[in-house]
Amino acid sequence: MPKINYLGEDMDKIKIGVVTTSDRASQGIYEDISGVAIMDTMREYLRNECEYVYRCIPDDQNLIENTLIELARDENCDLIVTTGGTGPAPRDVTTEATESVCQKLLPGFGEQMRAVSLKYVPTAILSRQTAGICDGSLIINLPGKPKSIRECLDAVFPAVPYCIDLIGGAYMEANEEVIKVFRPKAK
Repeated sequence: MPKINYLGEDMDKIKIGVVTTSDRASQGIYEDISGVAIMDTMREYLRNECEYVYRCIPDDQNLIENTLIELARDENCDLIVTTGGTGPAPRDVTTEATESVCQKLLPGFGEQMRAVSLKYVPTAILSRQTAGICDGSLIINLPGKPKSIRECLDAVFPAVPYCIDLIGGAYMEANEEVIKVFRPKAK
């Protein structure tokens, strides 16, 4: 049964890709708490029914690119959120993979996330998070720590539903008690 919004209208089902890029988590050396943090946050933010397409993969640029393309083209995700691989270390290649598959980059997302993170840690200037559009999906790169994931999502999510509207995705209904989103008023 579909969810009904406050106006009594059916709410769209949202499809969200969650990609953790981590050599160690993908090998089972430690539990992927970052991917779980993304899904938990989205459950708090959205009133829509959400379907999650989850992947935990090694830090390999070709594999990351192929995974992002699969989630965008084959799975038709409205939103793809990655965690990990955005730092300066040699194996941190999520940013390069994202830039490679996107038709349009949205650098404002990365700028905002770094600005917010700098309030907490001076090493935020080392972060290379970005966002972009790949075949009708919005991809957002997040850092790897759950606390940082929430801080960054709190900073950029208010623009996400309208971005999804503009690229033709499902209508996202936010839980306004948790997060306020912005959509321009109709004229």
